[in-house]
Amino acid sequence: MDSLQDGSADVESLAGLSRFRREFHACLTARADELCELADAALCAGGPVRNLAGLSLAPEHRRGHGALYDAVNHGRVDIARLRRSLAGLPLPRAADGRLMLAVDVSNWLRPGAATSPDRLFCHVYGRGKGQAQMIPGWPYSVIAALEPGRTSWTAVLDAIRLGPDDDAAEATAAQVREVVIRLIDAGHWQQWDLPILVIFDAGYDVTRLSFLLGGLPVQLLGRLRSDRVMQLPAPPRPPHTRGRPRKHGSGLTLADPATWPVPQVTTSTMTSRYGRAQAAAWDRVHPRLTHRSAWLDHDGPLPVIEGTLIRLQVDHLPGDRDPKPVWLWSSATGLSGDQVDRLWQAFLRRFDLEHTFRFLKQVLGWTRPKLRAPAAADRWTWIIITAHAQLRLARPLADDLRLPWERPAPPGRLTPARVRRGFRNIRATMPCLAGAPKPGKPGPGRPPGTANRRPAPRHDVGKTTRRQRTLKARRERTG
Repeated sequence: MDSLQDGSADVESLAGLSRFRREFHACLTARADELCELADAALCAGGPVRNLAGLSLAPEHRRGHGALYDAVNHGRVDIARLRRSLAGLPLPRAADGRLMLAVDVSNWLRPGAATSPDRLFCHVYGRGKGQAQMIPGWPYSVIAALEPGRTSWTAVLDAIRLGPDDDAAEATAAQVREVVIRLIDAGHWQQWDLPILVIFDAGYDVTRLSFLLGGLPVQLLGRLRSDRVMQLPAPPRPPHTRGRPRKHGSGLTLADPATWPVPQVTTSTMTSRYGRAQAAAWDRVHPRLTHRSAWLDHDGPLPVIEGTLIRLQVDHLPGDRDPKPVWLWSSATGLSGDQVDRLWQAFLRRFDLEHTFRFLKQVLGWTRPKLRAPAAADRWTWIIITAHAQLRLARPLADDLRLPWERPAPPGRLTPARVRRGFRNIRATMPCLAGAPKPGKPGPGRPPGTANRRPAPRHDVGKTTRRQRTLKARRERTG
């Protein structure tokens, strides 16, 4: 009976993978056969993708390297339809049944590409403390669904390239809103379900994002910088008191324990990886907003964005015996101890997205091609996202083709790299979607010894559009 059930599950998984591959081929509206073979070559290559031309040597790629570059540079992908297809795939859920989404930015560094437009200075961390650098490249904002346990798998749902005129918070809010709407349309969220949990790191203004995403069935969770100053709720107003009621209570300085009141919730959990994890939570904590920076153009009185402030302290981290506490802010209020524990445990799952970025770059070769046009980079990005989605669908079908020095993986615990190692065998059981290549010959090209009369224009590295941060600076600028 178990073998019959396993066989039916494999048939269902193979049918789901085949449906997605057909849908992916339908989303390719120009150079479809070449782009489809290019994705298969990235999935079936014998090792990590080192360069784009090397994929033309894979047996799954039946065309030349000229057709490969022509498809990446001039092909067309129906990205809107592809996004709906990714949202319609089965998604992982947390232990309580809710969807967990992680948002982060990954950079495609292009420091020497002087002829590539729309490059920005991307923040890159160094190996030591204080060794961060600003390197030219293309920043991509990525949203992925997280799994409940420790794993290197995520379900990438969307990616957009940020430009110099984009406000990071507004662009992220619009991206999250579109992803949530697509998930609702795909039936992943119903009215009786828990709100979708969206997790951010310290580089995002989570309180402003909570305001911009108002009206959606989402709950936001983000990390705060340790130098922030938050406000406690205003105390009850005494009777027979005149004047405007107070909007804020006393300040809570994260770096000053003397300003911390007694927390409403305290929990202690023993973990196998971090030792004892102690969490303290304060309810209805909010920032003090002013008509500056992002709130300069806000009409009317500034809102009071209340949430739950969580301080997480663990005994040790891998490689760090004296870790600093982590401050989190959730848009939900009135949380119990169990809910606080679920939130900080969900935040730890956000780091699984780093494994996905590393796999996309180091194995599938996301940032390896030396492409000039940003549109070609976007096209290759979606090819890589689709390839990663196919690996996730092939996860139940792959055999553990481990190397002699690798340990056997438990059932259902294969990493993306090991699933990719056996994807060639899985692909052989499915129909080939790309048509046979037509015979052709390369063009004449530029005659040897002649100068290039149409050199590519050079572009300076752009900077994020400067915005006025105070009313005084705006008045001085406009006179």
